[in-house]
Amino acid sequence: MKIGLLVAAVLGAALGVLAQHSPGNRRPSVILQPTEIIPISRGHSGTVELMFRVQSGFHINSNLPHQEYLKKTELKLDAPTDILVRKVSYPDGEDRSFPFAPDEKINVYSGDFTITVEVRPLKTVLPTKYAVHGYLNYQACDNAACYPPRKLPVTFEVRVTKSASENKHKNTPQSPHVHG
Repeated sequence: MKIGLLVAAVLGAALGVLAQHSPGNRRPSVILQPTEIIPISRGHSGTVELMFRVQSGFHINSNLPHQEYLKKTELKLDAPTDILVRKVSYPDGEDRSFPFAPDEKINVYSGDFTITVEVRPLKTVLPTKYAVHGYLNYQACDNAACYPPRKLPVTFEVRVTKSASENKHKNTPQSPHVHG
């Protein structure tokens, strides 16, 4: 009897572990890798690279999925006053087929991918660090199912500096006439 209970307990534990790792029970995730603080001269543009990682065994729809019904990956940013987000650039996705739609090519990101953000501090902004906040909206899928759309909080910092021309001493113009 004790051996039967022991076998049942071991089998129950093993099934519990398998259930946690089965595709339908895992929770997909995307993480933002640590981002360097980028120095940008005020009045000039600079580029910030945001590196994301999709959890192994999952993919997310690209920014330009082929099918209209798929939720695209999109970065939404809220920059501080006087810091302009000029352009967000997404990488090309990879066209892949999956068991749930074997005749369709779905454009996806998997593994590591980078989104670049061009920011431009206005000429009048104070030289200091500024945090830009936002969300990465995405929908993850595995080979069996898609999961509800999620929002990943995103934050990065830029260090606004004086431009090189602001740091140079300006010579006062001299009169071309000789004064005696």
